[in-house]
This record gives sequence, structure tokens and C-alpha cells, in this order.
Amino acid sequence: METIRGFIEHIIYRNADNGYTVLNLVSGSEEIICIGFFKTMDQGETIEAQGNYTSHPLYGEQFKIERYQIVPPADAESIERYLGSGAVKGVGAALAARIVKRFGEDTYRIIEEEPERLAEVNGISERKAREIAAQVYEKRDAREAMTFLQQYGISNTMAIRIYETYGMELYGVLKQNPYRLAEDVQGIGFKIADEIAAKAGIRADSDYRIKSGILYTLALAGGEGHCYLPQSVLLNKAAEMLELDRDTVESQLANLAMEKKLIMKRRPDDEECKVYASAYYYAELNCAKMLHDLGTAVGGQPDDMLRDKEYAVRDKQDSGTDKAGSEIDEKIGRIEAELGIELDELQRRSVRESVKNGIFILSGGPGTGKTTTINVMIRYFLSENMDIYLAAPTGRAAKRMTETTGYEARTLHRLLELSGNVPEESGTARFERNEENPLEADVIIVDEMSMVDIFLFQALLRAVTPGTRLIMVGDRNQLPSVGAGQVLRDIMESERFPTVILEKIFRQDKESDIVWNAHRIHAGESLALDNKSKDFFFLERNDVNVIYKHMIQLITEKLPPYVGAQPYDIQVLTPMRKGSLGVETLNGILQRYLNPPSPAKKECMAGGMLLREHDKVMQIKNNYQMEWEIVSKYGIPIDKGMGIFNGDIGTVLQINEYASEVTVEFDEHRRVTYSYAQLNEIELAYAVTIHKSQGSEYPAVIIPLLSGPRILFNRNLLYTGVTRAKNCVTILGSRRTVQDMIDNNYQNLRYTSLAERIREVIPLQ
Repeated sequence: METIRGFIEHIIYRNADNGYTVLNLVSGSEEIICIGFFKTMDQGETIEAQGNYTSHPLYGEQFKIERYQIVPPADAESIERYLGSGAVKGVGAALAARIVKRFGEDTYRIIEEEPERLAEVNGISERKAREIAAQVYEKRDAREAMTFLQQYGISNTMAIRIYETYGMELYGVLKQNPYRLAEDVQGIGFKIADEIAAKAGIRADSDYRIKSGILYTLALAGGEGHCYLPQSVLLNKAAEMLELDRDTVESQLANLAMEKKLIMKRRPDDEECKVYASAYYYAELNCAKMLHDLGTAVGGQPDDMLRDKEYAVRDKQDSGTDKAGSEIDEKIGRIEAELGIELDELQRRSVRESVKNGIFILSGGPGTGKTTTINVMIRYFLSENMDIYLAAPTGRAAKRMTETTGYEARTLHRLLELSGNVPEESGTARFERNEENPLEADVIIVDEMSMVDIFLFQALLRAVTPGTRLIMVGDRNQLPSVGAGQVLRDIMESERFPTVILEKIFRQDKESDIVWNAHRIHAGESLALDNKSKDFFFLERNDVNVIYKHMIQLITEKLPPYVGAQPYDIQVLTPMRKGSLGVETLNGILQRYLNPPSPAKKECMAGGMLLREHDKVMQIKNNYQMEWEIVSKYGIPIDKGMGIFNGDIGTVLQINEYASEVTVEFDEHRRVTYSYAQLNEIELAYAVTIHKSQGSEYPAVIIPLLSGPRILFNRNLLYTGVTRAKNCVTILGSRRTVQDMIDNNYQNLRYTSLAERIREVIPLQ
């Protein structure tokens, strides 16, 4: 790295949120354009900076600052330049000149040690003298804090967050317990805190380190979908990560439990203790209690369970024979006549039970009539003058629900009115709709429930008052949610709420081999890969390069006219992130052919990812504070809101190289502006993992399958991938691999206990 020194003549641009700054530095007779992340630099200050020169295609040579320190002004000229730059509020060039004329090179000492003497200068009162001194103290403290944090290898961006979180308390935090950073500062995980702690001299077997490592292990488990870990699994994982023995790690479990940071539960029939991060345990418990309250509020007891043949244990035989049931059936019959349809017995039972109960679950695979059943439910409730809300976890799922029902459906985040007042350090969502401000509806129908994680479900239940019917619809055979939990499956397995599972494939879907093959996959049956189908194709290709070639031909030439869609609407789905047919490799290849470089398209690099205007991208983490807006064709904002979520897909509209910002347009024309520092939240989406595709439906999907780990290449994953296609599925790869996936009924085990909590709250009578 090179070192330069000079004074900041002008700050050209600064992003107030993340501190990204472009400035003009005067070093001797030379002017240098510098870029970097810092909030504590001001015009007029002298800095010494380390970094490297880079060449920008538009703005020419720039110096990218990696580390820097503020050099206190040592001579009268430097002091006057700094004070008169506007860095100190209320002091202009003329007043700065009078101050320096009065005190000369002693000015800085006077401000720091005898600030009341500033009142000797004409135009400065004692009050103003104190204000000037306070500003100088604050800026000095911030500069010293930045310099101090840099000693620990902390980047400027992270140093700003740490200083804004702790202020001058940061010295004590780093000296006593640097692992607090992982809990308090967004963007600092255990590993970064561990590196800082090592540089601060914290022992490897420190109590702070072990406790933080245990909590980090549970947080990683949450990211993998688990709500708890068995004690032995937790200890093994934490001990391996911390490079300590199990007994040393285990000694801190009781301390964390006393601090209420984790919960340890063991029932008489459990082989070992379950260990939860507190938030996960109470999320499951709260959901169980609220489900109980909702289930008992409308007709009957919550344990009046209706099951199909798989669950047929306590089916009520009289559900349609009483007077109320007869009236319901009569109304259902009238709706059938109006719509020109005829429900089968399970569909009719579904409508009946949704009317009679506060909680109802409707499940079934593709083509089994869930949409028809929902439409009859909607018309039934409307005929009773009830207010109905429709919702789904993602924008795409909500849009599809709107199209199939003819009534507006919203994402759960919009339904619950995501709040912009989210503390940055929490990283969790807050909603305007809750216990104090509940949803004013008689009926709420939520589709794609398999995608709903435990925390979003908890937020939904908090906003639903007893007396409101909650109808949950989903395919229990889909992959579970990206977030922690497997809510739909757990509620069904609790056997405490009325549930109907549709199985019959209806006549209108018999021409669709997508639907029939999906059911064959679920049943473990072989597929007829003979290409006699109109919508399900298999191309035997065993060479990776040949697969690349045919994939591009399908997207650019063959499939768009066949399914009536644009190339960007054709989605490549793959089981893996890594490897020659993984997301990372495929996106690089597809970007090259689907959105090639052009002088008319701007580009930028972020974390090793090349991003280009018109690229297809996906948000890969929930960001509840990200602002979006919808603009008219004249560029006038007509709507705005908060929150972009894991799995949202959009297109890069603009790359602003000068401001280091990227504008992406997501579904529903929501536009979001990312700083370069935030681009780690998005990735190319020409190819996405099958898991990330949940809740979405595409005109056509291409699934490349050659070989991969057995844990991924399973029946459940293939079923989910195939059911994402509306009009056409094309599998490229090995016939043997397809059959192996059908034969492999392995499902990733998720450690969840919502079903257990429900049974505790609602014991069988």
C-alpha cells in the first residue's frame, strides 16, 4: 500500500448512511481524488492515508483509502483552514481568521484546555465558545476512536458502526468483552469478534468467548432452519469451532441459561436435552398459545381434528349432518351452481370446516384443487358479508394468488405493515399490526404456508384476534421455509387442528405431465422420459459444456416462443451453489450470453461479483430497513415502503459509478438503491437454487442434473423444482441421476418442536 498526506479541500460526495465518500485531497501542489468509507473526515482536515491508486473508466485515477488517521493541524495556516472549512458549525472563514489571529499556533490548545478564552474574540459569546469546544471535543473523540479501532484491523465501515453503537464506551467493550460486538453491532458476527478479541489479548478459553461461541453455534443452526439443537450436537459443533474440549464448553451452558440467553428443555421421553436460543423457544411457545386461542374462538374444540386416510384417527362422523352443517352444505351447493363446478367430498369438507373452526389447514399437491376450494371459501364468506384478507409469503406468490382468485392478495409483510422503525442492531422485523393494532378481518387466508418461518408466523398470529378465522394453505411436501422452523408440517403433525389433505388430481390438469410427473416423483415412481409429452422434456446430456450450450439455446431460442415468454422469464433451477452446475458457475456463464458487455451498459465489481446494467438479480437476505419506491412513467414517486426480502428477484436498472450506487427494480415495480457496500445482499439470479425458488412460478424451468451430494439430490428437491413450472419443464443431464433422486427419500432433518409445544398447550381430552 502507498501512503499519501494532505488536507481535504472539498468533499465531493458523501453517503450519509454508510459513509462512502469522494473527496479532493491537496498534497503539496498535487490534487488527488480519494474514495473510501468514513464519516469522521471533514473539509479542511489534514490526513495521512494508506491505500492504492485505481483507474476508473469514467473518472480516471483515484486513490482508494484503506486506512487513515487525522493529523492535528500544527501551524496557524492549517488551523485556520480547518476551522474555516465549515467543519465546526457556526464558524466561517472570517471568524476562523479572527480566532487564529488572536491565538496563533496555540489555538488548538486554547480550544481544548481553556475554551472560555474564545470569548476574547469579537463575535464569540461564552455560550458559543462552549459550543465550539464541544464540537471539537466530539470530533477529536471520534477521530481517536477510529484510529484506535484500526489497530484491531477493523475496517472504516465497521468502525463507524461500532462508534455509533457504543460511543466512548467502546474502549471498555474491547478491553473487557469484545464478543459483545457480535450481539450489538449488525454485520459483526462471532468470527470477526473473535479476531478482534485475539488481537485484544482475550484468552481462547475465556468465559466470554465460550458463551459467545455457543450462541453463535445456535445462530448458525437457526440459519440452517433449526429451532434448537440436541445438547450433544451443540457441544460437538461449538467445541470444534472454538477448538476447545467439550467439557470446557459445556461448563458455560448453565451460565447462559441463568442469563436467560438460552433455554434447556428435556421431557421424560427425550434422550437428551434440547438447547434453544431464547428467541426461538419463546417463538414456538407463543405460536402454540396463540393457535390455541384462535382455534377455540370459533366453534368447537381445537382437538376436533379432521384427517385424511393417513391421519384418520378421530374423524367426526357427524360434521355434515347437524342443522348448521346442512345449512352450510346448502350454501356451498348454491356457490357450486353459480361457478359451474362440482367439488369432491374432501373439497366440500374443507369449505365446511373452514366455516366452523377458528383454525383450518388445507394441504395438497399440484392440481388437487386447492385454488378451486379457496375460491369457494372466499365466495362463501363474502356471502356472509365477512371481511377477507388474502396473503402469501412472497410477492410472486401473492401475485399468483391474486390472479387465481380474482381478489387482491398481499405479502405477509405488507399485510402486517412492516415498520421502518427497526433498530439496526436487531436485524429483525417489526410490524405496525400486532396485539395492540390487530388486523380487522373476519377471515385470513394464507397460501404457500410451507414457506412461512417461525418468526413470521409469530408476527402474523400476534395480529390476529380470537374470532378471526385463520385458514392456512400449502403443500406439506414442498421444501421447508428458508428461515427457521417447519411451521406447516409441525402444525399438521400436532394433530390438534382440523386438516384436510387433497389427493385427487382433477380433469383439467390431466393434460399436464408436469402435474402428473410431480405426483409420480412424490410417490417414488419412475418417470417416462421419452419426450412424448407437451410440457415435460428430458435431454440426456452427460458433458457439462454440452449442457451449457443447450441451456443457452433453450433460453434464447427454443423456449420463449414455445411458452410465450421472454428469455428473462425462463428460470434455471439447480440443487447446488457450488460445482460446474451450481448457481455460482452457471450465473457467470448465463450472464455472459444473456446480458453481454456493451459500451451502453455500466458495470461494477462487488465482492468478486461482476454486476452489469440489465442483470437479473436476487435479494439473498431479509433487509427490513431497505426503502423502496414505485415511480410513474414520468419518474414521480407514487408509492413507497420498507423491506426487501430473501428471494425477491429484480433487474438492475442503473449503476451510478459516481455515487457508487446500484438501482434495482423488483416485482411490483419497487425500486431500491443499494450502495456498493450493500451489494453483498444481492447476487445474480439467471440460475437460483431450488430452495430459493419456493413460492415462485415460472413459465418454464430448466433443471440441470448430473451428479451431486446425496443429501441434496433427493426426491423432495426434485418435486419442488418440477412444481415451480407453469407451462414447461426441461431436465438436462443424466437419466440415472433423475431416477436416483426419485429413489432417495432422504429429507433434511430440522430440529423443531412447534408440534410438541402445541400438544403441551392443547392436551388430548
